[in-house]
Amino acid sequence: MPAFHRLFFALSGLALASLARGTPADDIQHELLTGQDVAAVDQAGTEVRLAPTDEDLQVLWVRALLTEGRYPEADKAAASALIWLPDSIRVRWIARESSLDNGEPEAAAKLANEIREYVASRPYLYRDPPNLVTFGRVALLLGADPKDVMDKVLTLAEQGNPALREVYLAKGELALEKHDFDLAAKAYQAGLKQFPDDPDFHCGLAQAYASGDRTAMLAEAHAALKIDPRHVPSLLLLVDQAVDSEDYAGADALITEALAVNPWQPEAWAYRAVLSHLRNQPEAERVQRGNGLKFWPHNPQVDWLIGKKLAEKYRFAEAAAAERQALAFNPRYLPAKTELANDLLRLGQETEGWQLVEEVRAKDDYDVEAYNLSALHDTMAKYATLTNDDFVVRMTTPEAAVYGVKVLDLLSRARRVLTQKYGVELARPTYVEIFGDQKDFAVRTFGMPDIGGFLGVCFGRVVTANGPAANAAQPANWETVLWHEFCHVVTLQLTQNKMPRWLSEGISVYEESQADPSWGMHMNARYRELILNGELTPVGNLSAAFLTPRSPEYLQFAYFQSSLVVDYIISHYGVESLKAILRDLGDGREINSAIAAHTVALPKLEADFAAYARARADQLAPRLDWTRPDAVLLAPGEESQLGDWARRHPDNYWALRSQARDLLAAKRWAEAEVLLTHFLALFPTQIGADSAYGQLAAAQRAERASEAERATLAKWVALDDEAADACLRLMELTEAARDWPAVKQYAERFMAINPLVPPPYRYLAEAAPQLGDPATAIAANRTLLRLGAPNPAEVHFQLARLLHPADEVGARRQVLEALEDAPRYRQALALLQAIDRSPAAAAATAPPSFPSPAAVSTLPVPITHP
Repeated sequence: MPAFHRLFFALSGLALASLARGTPADDIQHELLTGQDVAAVDQAGTEVRLAPTDEDLQVLWVRALLTEGRYPEADKAAASALIWLPDSIRVRWIARESSLDNGEPEAAAKLANEIREYVASRPYLYRDPPNLVTFGRVALLLGADPKDVMDKVLTLAEQGNPALREVYLAKGELALEKHDFDLAAKAYQAGLKQFPDDPDFHCGLAQAYASGDRTAMLAEAHAALKIDPRHVPSLLLLVDQAVDSEDYAGADALITEALAVNPWQPEAWAYRAVLSHLRNQPEAERVQRGNGLKFWPHNPQVDWLIGKKLAEKYRFAEAAAAERQALAFNPRYLPAKTELANDLLRLGQETEGWQLVEEVRAKDDYDVEAYNLSALHDTMAKYATLTNDDFVVRMTTPEAAVYGVKVLDLLSRARRVLTQKYGVELARPTYVEIFGDQKDFAVRTFGMPDIGGFLGVCFGRVVTANGPAANAAQPANWETVLWHEFCHVVTLQLTQNKMPRWLSEGISVYEESQADPSWGMHMNARYRELILNGELTPVGNLSAAFLTPRSPEYLQFAYFQSSLVVDYIISHYGVESLKAILRDLGDGREINSAIAAHTVALPKLEADFAAYARARADQLAPRLDWTRPDAVLLAPGEESQLGDWARRHPDNYWALRSQARDLLAAKRWAEAEVLLTHFLALFPTQIGADSAYGQLAAAQRAERASEAERATLAKWVALDDEAADACLRLMELTEAARDWPAVKQYAERFMAINPLVPPPYRYLAEAAPQLGDPATAIAANRTLLRLGAPNPAEVHFQLARLLHPADEVGARRQVLEALEDAPRYRQALALLQAIDRSPAAAAATAPPSFPSPAAVSTLPVPITHP
């Protein structure tokens, strides 16, 4: 039985519940939890001199000194406490922490081993809940199984004393360390039920929320600071948020508050070094990093944190260098190894990146992020790889066979257009990974499977994207997604990843609409309303709008506003000004300074842009009456009142929407057509799920007005790149009209939304031969077979016809496949006879085989499989 298991069983007797009492230790704890650390130090020192064998007092005195950054004094206090309490493992644990803060990791390791030895030799002395928690912490440190610690030590301690705060803190810390944020949240929530006014629990819960719900994270951090305005962990959490939001002045102010509590707080100095790095101030960065390492010169946490934040700013090369320095200080520091693995994977240095993932997994099989990445590596090993001179594309093998060539063609076109426009020479190759499962995309991109809301992410040379299969519930145009992400490749490499998020996203959305008018984001009724209601975010704060939006709608508005800012800069100052701003950013210039150098100072730009945005909003359907009716009229159950109001406002947006819905529900098609035609004449750019184009087409279809329906749908598809149903109906209508160019056009537009279903390939297979394009017809039929055509015999027969007489062997194989499915298929039998009478009949009588590589292929690019 492993040593730690024996200790777990030895300690599994009934834990003694400690009784709550009003003591000096309680007073000192209260002072520490409410920001009165100076008073806590003074009182603890006094009380320890009066009762030197009081374990709680000794621990609190050292804790208070560490809180204030008085590290040498804390070390002396810990040494004195060990003289008075030589058997105390709790004192040894706080002494270990003090040793680390004083730069003595060897002494800290010695103390941890002593705790293990003390418990192993006399386990009966350490069965009470506080000592169980301490033993659990040291067991984790020395390599015990985290699940065993959680189940056999910490849970036992909680059962022994449900009112012990340390047990909930230990559980939460363990879960956070292993990236199990749901478990961490549960632990801290349980602690808050016992200690609702404890800032440590609010802060822990904020950390658990940080990777997902930033709004909840901010609420919990502020709750902690309401209790203790000097709560350093919460201040640092807000620093982290401010850095992410590019509010560097706010981050500086918060760091100053934290350093007022502890002038040598390593994390605070690490954050300050990050800010100096981002401001291109290398000397200040060197001094600030040195301050963070003053008492512990080889503290790996400082460089780990610097690297982590730089990585979050997409500065992966600099981040990797910081993580390597952290590992030079401590090669066993797993957070740095995990972060370095991610940095390398995002730089395209996959061999070393995946090797580091496996090293972390081997050392800590409880770490959720490492587990997820390791499992993903096994999944991606089965992916197909498509390559050309500029790209390495990885996709699931079935998807690569269906539309992999189109992916490479699209990316190559984007590269040609955007590199020429922005005048940048890109590193080769660009890596693009397209995932068939949203969870795999989330793990590759964020390390966790439960982060949604993203279609794609670009790291500079590496792009990750959800493919059509991953987006099946909410289809998106994969072509515009890849164009958007490749534009990030261009701008990030042009600026060496030194650009604010709003500008990066704004350019990518803007370039979508330049590539295709139906792509990108356009002014709509809701964006008009938000702009005219004064809900524009100041340009200088736009990056923050992506982090804590009030709703998904506001997140989309942040993308739209960012693209509108880019449109404003280009339309008023020219694309060369935008390119000059990007070049300045790459040289390390601060964004506001770069904007001022090539346009105007930021305050004037913000004012001028706001006026521009309001004018653009006013220009949307200017003949419409946009007056919103009272809220009660829009509420469920008030439809009749809204109908009366609508009749009095015939050109009102809300009235027209309401009347159209009512007429369609009543199947009053002719009246609906008249009203919707009028509506679209007033608002011809209306798209979206409730677009009047779709409603008008439905009315026209009900009236069997096919030509009018086709014209309506064509207008809709030209405006909306995600109108899949409209494309499908247009394929039906244009096929009936034998308008083969249009059939091909709408089939290809549909495939840009969903290339994984048979209908567009069936229409394309029919249209292509009529257009003199047998190669496209052959590829479409082959794809139909891959996707599971409902009539495989017919598809095999059509393939045989297309291959005959150029490829008699291939044609014979296809016709035999057709006859295998349908033995009495007369046309197939006739074709087989014709093939057998041909000069190649001898070859056709040989056992059937698949076409040679020289035959027509659906994948005319290098593709490899594992």
